Amino acid sequence: MKKTLEAISFDDMVDALANVQRRKLLISLLEHNPQDEAPVVIADSDSETDAVERLITMQHVHLPKLADYGFIEWNKETHEVMKGPKFDEIRPLLELLDDHEDELPADWL
Repeated sequence: MKKTLEAISFDDMVDALANVQRRKLLISLLEHNPQDEAPVVIADSDSETDAVERLITMQHVHLPKLADYGFIEWNKETHEVMKGPKFDEIRPLLELLDDHEDELPADWL
């Protein structure tokens, strides 16, 4: 899926934002860079099993997808996530969501 060399389409941005864990991670990067805090991944987990499943999904699905789009850079050894070369392309959508968080359903962010 390596999209980092080509322009990112609106559909790609919507795909990146289609999961709440990816939205939370990207929005957290608006203020914090680098971002390597685990609560972004598992803060709303109801159980330890749920937290482990979210962590595994983040490492095997969400982080690779966001890295392929170029929205993040991810160091697998240190578990550090930072803004990628294409982050500024999705920034306006992230800021829109963040600015209107209180008007959105609770499970959106």
